[in-house]
Amino acid sequence: METRAGDPGAFASFDLSRVPSPAFVVDAAKIRANLSVLRHIGDASGARVLAALKAFSMWSLGSTVADYLDGVCASGLYEARLGRAEYGGEVATYCAGYKEADLPEIAALSDHLIFNSPGQIARFRPLLDELRAQGAAFDIGLRINPMHSEGEVAKYDPAAPCSRLGFPVTQLLPDHIEGIDGIHMHSLCEQDFPPLQRTWDAVQPMLRPFFGQLKWINFGGGHHVTRADYQVDDLIAFLKQVRAATDCDVMIEPGEAIALDAGILVGEILDLFDNDVPIGITDISATCHMPDVIEAPYRPAMLGEGDEGMPVRLGGPSCLAGDVIGDYRLPGGARIGQRFAFLDQAHYSMVKTNTFNGVPLPSIWLWDSETDELQLIREFGYEDFKTRLS
Repeated sequence: METRAGDPGAFASFDLSRVPSPAFVVDAAKIRANLSVLRHIGDASGARVLAALKAFSMWSLGSTVADYLDGVCASGLYEARLGRAEYGGEVATYCAGYKEADLPEIAALSDHLIFNSPGQIARFRPLLDELRAQGAAFDIGLRINPMHSEGEVAKYDPAAPCSRLGFPVTQLLPDHIEGIDGIHMHSLCEQDFPPLQRTWDAVQPMLRPFFGQLKWINFGGGHHVTRADYQVDDLIAFLKQVRAATDCDVMIEPGEAIALDAGILVGEILDLFDNDVPIGITDISATCHMPDVIEAPYRPAMLGEGDEGMPVRLGGPSCLAGDVIGDYRLPGGARIGQRFAFLDQAHYSMVKTNTFNGVPLPSIWLWDSETDELQLIREFGYEDFKTRLS
C-alpha cells in the first residue's frame, strides 16, 4: 500500500500530550503559508481562487481564508450556506444533481450556479428565469467532462470511462451553450501542472467556438499548488494565457492545497497482542476517522516513524474487520498508552469523519506554530452520535 508523503513541519516539535486523544490539530501558521501561495497565484495571474469546502471546511478559519482568497466553491445547499455565512467573497455551487425544492435557496446564496448537464438546465430554466426576475443574481454554468483522463485511481478520476461527473465535451453543441455564462471542468487529483496543460490542450479545440459567448472558465480543483515541487510559475503563465486567448475570467478551486501538511490526527495505543504479527488497537479508526485509508487505499505517514524494530499493525476500535490503518514502527517501540500522530490529516479526513459503531469523533484543536497558542475548537460527545440517529 502506498504511503503518502507528509511533511511534519512544525509538528515535529509539538507535544502530543497537550491534547486529548483522539484529536485533530491544525496549524494556523501553515494554513496562512499555504493561503499566501494561492494569493500570489491569484494576484500574479489575474485568476480568481476559490476554496473548495468539500476538502477543508473548518469554518472557524473562514475569516482567515477570506483574507487571502476570492471566495469558496460549494457542492450543494449546506456547503453554500456555510460559504455564505462564514467565508467572504463569492460562492460557486456545483452539484451533480439538484433538487428543485433546494434551488431557490441555493440560487440566493450563490454567485455561480453550475449544473452537471444541459438537460437539467433546460428542465429548470423556467424556475431559473423566475428566480432572476425576482432579483436573484447568479451566473449559470455547465460542468463538462473533458474526456481526457489524467487520474491515477479510477474512483478519484472524474474523467474515467463512463463518469457521471460533467457533460461529455465531445457531445457539446451550440444549443447547449445558449444562456450559459461559464464552463466548469475538474479532472485532476493531487496533481502538478503538466496534467492541467495536457487537459486544456485536449479540450480547448472543442471549446474554441464558444469563447465569444462565455464569461468565465473554471478549472476546478485537484491542483496541488502548495506542494514544494509544484510548478507555480508555469501555472501563473498558463492562467494568464487562457485569460488572454479566451477573453474569459478564469477560476481555480484548490481544496487540499489549502490544508496540505497543516494538520495531524493524534491517537493512542489501547492494547497490544500478537496474531502472527504484532497487533495494536488504537482509538483512531480508519473507517470512522480516515475513510480514505480504506477507500483510496493508502497508508498515512506517521510523525517520527522509526526505521528499526518490529512493525505493529495498527487498527481501530470498531468491529469492522477491515478497520486497519497499516503497519508502523512506532518511535521508541510500541507500548500501551503511547501517543502517536498521523501526518497531513487536515484535509478530507476531517470532513469525512463518522460515528459508525459509536466510535467517538476526534476533538478539533487549532494551534499556531508561530505563537504556540493552542485553542480547543470543538469537542464531540454522545449527543453528537445520538442526534444523527432516531
